[in-house]
Amino acid sequence: MAPPILKLDDIKLTFGVTPLLDGANLQVEPGDRICLVGRNGSGKSTLMKIAAGLVEAQSGEVFRHPAATIRYLEQAPDFAGYDTVQAYAESGLGPGDDPYRVTYLLEHLGLTGQENPESLSGGEARRAALARVMAPEPDILMLDEPTNHLDLPTIEWLEGELQQTRSALVLISHDRRFLEKVSTSTVWLDRGQSRRLNRGFAHFEEWRDKVLEEEELEQHKLGKAIEREEHWMRYGVTARRKRNMRRVGELQAMRAEYRGHKGPQGSVQATVTEGRESGKLVIEADAITKAYGERVIVAPFSLRVHRGDCIGLVGPNGAGKTTLLKMLTGQLEPDSGTVKLGTNLEIATLDQKREDLNPNETLAHYLTDGRGDNLLVNGEVKHVTGYMKDFLFQPEQARTPIRNLSGGERARLILARILARPTNLLILDEPTNDLDIETLDLLQEIVAGFSGTVILVSHDRDFLDRTVTSTIAPANPDQPDGRWIEYAGGYSDMMAQRKGAAEEKRKAERQEKARAVSSASPSQEPVKAKGKLSFKQKFALENLPKEMEKAQEEIAKREQRMADPQLFAKDQATFNKLAQEMEKLREKLETMEEEWLELEMLREELES
Repeated sequence: MAPPILKLDDIKLTFGVTPLLDGANLQVEPGDRICLVGRNGSGKSTLMKIAAGLVEAQSGEVFRHPAATIRYLEQAPDFAGYDTVQAYAESGLGPGDDPYRVTYLLEHLGLTGQENPESLSGGEARRAALARVMAPEPDILMLDEPTNHLDLPTIEWLEGELQQTRSALVLISHDRRFLEKVSTSTVWLDRGQSRRLNRGFAHFEEWRDKVLEEEELEQHKLGKAIEREEHWMRYGVTARRKRNMRRVGELQAMRAEYRGHKGPQGSVQATVTEGRESGKLVIEADAITKAYGERVIVAPFSLRVHRGDCIGLVGPNGAGKTTLLKMLTGQLEPDSGTVKLGTNLEIATLDQKREDLNPNETLAHYLTDGRGDNLLVNGEVKHVTGYMKDFLFQPEQARTPIRNLSGGERARLILARILARPTNLLILDEPTNDLDIETLDLLQEIVAGFSGTVILVSHDRDFLDRTVTSTIAPANPDQPDGRWIEYAGGYSDMMAQRKGAAEEKRKAERQEKARAVSSASPSQEPVKAKGKLSFKQKFALENLPKEMEKAQEEIAKREQRMADPQLFAKDQATFNKLAQEMEKLREKLETMEEEWLELEMLREELES
C-alpha cells in the first residue's frame, strides 16, 4: 500500500459551544477517489478546507507530503487582478505545467477565456474555477460541489475527465449519479466524527443504515445493562464494600455514557400542503414560439399537461429551459401560438436563483410573512419555531437573519415556506442545489407522492429518474435550434429513446447506402447479370458474423477489466491502453456490421 500523501488525525474544531469536528480523520493516498458525505452543517467543507490548509484546526495532526501539490475548488473565486478568465485560469499553473490544458478545459467548460471576470455569472465563475484547479493536474484535487450550475452535458464530460485524471480526488456533491460514477471510497462525516468505507458512493446508504442500526442496538443493550445494575443496587445481596463501590462506579460510568450519547441528526419532517383540486387539463400550449433577434429559443412547440403529471425540463445552459418554463406557466407571452392555463390553479414556485430571499429578513418573519408567530399548515395552526424544527432549524434561529444561513439551510428554508402554502401546481427550478442527500430523499418522496402537478428543471439525473413521468429536452442538444421533444419517462428513459432513434437513423442510412451499392452501377452489372453473389461476397457474408462475435467478446473482456474500480489507481497505463483498444474494436465492429448488412440486403434482392 502506498504511503499517504495527506493525513488528518483526530481533528477537532468548535464554533461557539457546539463541536463541529470532534476527532475526524481523513487519509488520501495516490489514486484515491474519495467522496466526503454528511448532512448539511456536518463540517464537510470545513474538513476539506483544513486538509487544503485554508482553515486551521484547534487540535489534531495534519500531514501533507512536502512534494505534493493540492488544489481546492473555491466556492467564491477571487478574480481581483485578472483581466480575463484565461489569465485567471493560467495563474493556477506550476512551472512545469502545460498551458494548453487551460485552453482545453475552458473550451469544454463552455468558455473562450476572453471573458471579463467582472461580468461572469455564478455558473461561469464556477467553470472558470474548475479550469484553474484542474489544469495543473495536482497530486490532490479537492472539489466542493463541482456540479452546481453545470448543465448535464458538462457534468457528463466532467465525470469522464475525473475518471481519467491522475490526481487523487476528494469530492463533496449532492449529485448521486456523479458520486456513483467517480468515487471508489466514501468518508462519512457524522456528529463530528468520520467513518470510512473503501467502496464507492453506490454502497454508502446501505452501509450507513447498517451502522446506525448497530449503534441503536448497542444503545439499547447499554440501557438494559443499566437497568440490571440498578436492580442489583436496590435488591442484590450486599457484598464486600470494595466490590459494591466498584459496581457503583461502573453504573455511574454507564449512565454518563448513555446520557452523553448523541444520536444522528433527525430528518426533515414535511409534507406538501395540497390546495383544492385543479381542473383535469392544467396547461395546453399550442404551437408556441419565442425568439430573441435571430436566435430561436422555442420553435413551434405544443404540449398538454394533465393533473398529476410530473414533467422534467433538461438541456444545456442557454438552451431556453427557463424561458420555456415561464411561457408554459403564463409568466412570459409567446411570440406566436397560445397557452391556456386550467382552472383552480394554485401555483408555488422555487426559483433557482433564490431571488425570493431577503438577506436581512429573519427566518420567522420569512416563514410567516410577518404575520405574528403562527402559520397555517395543512389546516393546522403551528407555532413558527415548531414548524422550523421539522426542517432541522433550532428555535434560537427564529430571529437569525437569512444572510447567516448556509446554502443548504437557505434551500431548506425556501422549501419550508413553499410546502406550507396550499398548492396544486409546483414549479421547481433547480430544486436540488445545495440539498444534502437525506433532504433530497424527502423532496423526491414529496414530488413523487404529490397528487397535484409538477414541472421541474433539473440537472440531477437521479432525481429526474425517480420523479418525472415525462422529460422535455432539445431535439438537438449539441446545438439547440429551438426544437423541443417530449419523451416518456425520466432522464435514463430519454437517453435510451434517443439512442434507439439514433440507431434507427443509422440503420436507415445503411439501408439507403446498400440500395445505392446494389443499384445499376458498372461494377455491379456483372453480379446482377449472374443473379448471384461473387465468391468474395459469399465468403464475407458467411464469416463476418463470426468476426463480429469475436469482436464483441474482446470488447466484453476489456469492459470487465476496466470495471475494476482499483485498476485506474493501480495501473493507469493499462487502463488507458484498454480504453484505446476498446474504441478501435468498437469502430471495427461497426464497420463489419455495415458491410454485413449491405451484403445481406444485396443477397435478398438478388434472390428475389
